[in-house]
Amino acid sequence: MRKDLITDAAIQLVAEQGMRGLTHRAVDRQAGLPEGSTSAYFRTRKALIEGFVERLAVQEQQEIVLDPDDLAGGIARTIDGWLVERNRTLARYAAMLEATHHPELKTILTHSPREQATALAQALGHEDPERSGAHITAFIEGLLFYRLVGGGSTTGPTPGTEENVRDLKRAVEKALRP
Repeated sequence: MRKDLITDAAIQLVAEQGMRGLTHRAVDRQAGLPEGSTSAYFRTRKALIEGFVERLAVQEQQEIVLDPDDLAGGIARTIDGWLVERNRTLARYAAMLEATHHPELKTILTHSPREQATALAQALGHEDPERSGAHITAFIEGLLFYRLVGGGSTTGPTPGTEENVRDLKRAVEKALRP
């Protein structure tokens, strides 16, 4: 589908060049499409950003692993997968940072696994599942960011390895305690 090709090209472009590199023409070149193709689907830069963020959200939601027999392990495998898919995660963070400076893009910030985290907190018996879900989400985002671009990116185990999943699982187990 051409729209997916365009949004995937936008994700790759943002991961490689940051938000400043995101233009309709650049996306056309990245996707190997004739000039004007991207603007036919996404008339404005805002629409293009929202389009690729929506694509990211759908992809990430499909990758969330909630194993009732091993909650921490499932979350750790999800985070590990997002670390392996480094470019998608970098593009999502770039879009989130862009939204902090442009109020018209605030809808980007609503794409998060918070609903699932709230349900998880409720299942774990937290007294205030909504608040605990927000804390779990913040923890996961912080851990992911730290391992992607912070000090953990140079000191943590290699993403995509069992060692990395075990390391992430230990951190998640501590965070899930009520």
